[in-house]
Amino acid sequence: MYTTVNFKTKKALREAVAAGQAVEYYQPGLGETPRDGKIYVEGPHYPKPHSWYAECTVRDGRIVGVK
Repeated sequence: MYTTVNFKTKKALREAVAAGQAVEYYQPGLGETPRDGKIYVEGPHYPKPHSWYAECTVRDGRIVGVK
């Protein structure tokens, strides 16, 4: 899965979530995206090589926590 914003680092994603920004996510080309629970995101977006991965807690379609 990817975030709608192309974060270059996991630290940037963590900071955005901690600041209260509404960070949304999507799963390209596959079925339904979960709205609550645990997901795994990667970045930066294709075609750049992925250099970070994060386990995220989501609620109501937004990321609320990052590990």
